[in-house]
Amino acid sequence: MVFGIGVDITDIARIKAARQKNPGFVQRVLTANEQVIFNTLSTKRQAEFLAGRFSAKESFGKALGSGIGKTSFQDIEILDNAIGKPEITLNPFDGNAFVSISHTDTLVMTEVVLEKRLE
Repeated sequence: MVFGIGVDITDIARIKAARQKNPGFVQRVLTANEQVIFNTLSTKRQAEFLAGRFSAKESFGKALGSGIGKTSFQDIEILDNAIGKPEITLNPFDGNAFVSISHTDTLVMTEVVLEKRLE
């Protein structure tokens, strides 16, 4: 049974600007495991990756109904599986969590679906 759906659109340039303005922005948004991947990417891919994870975590907060604030960016981790599909590997929801991330050169769009486990 679907518990919640969250959608977010983020401007990649806004995330680049936030990173330039705040040196701790990457550490605030990305978990340690996500940062390992981030540090291996080209500058362009870093911006897309950071914006994608930021947006997906915002979508997660919306699907949960609490938004980011009660749930921290650090409470949610999104890693790619063996074939490159992003998966929510850490989160505070007691159920299944699904994520989709897509981007153009300027925007990233994400969706998260939270599903209660059937008992």
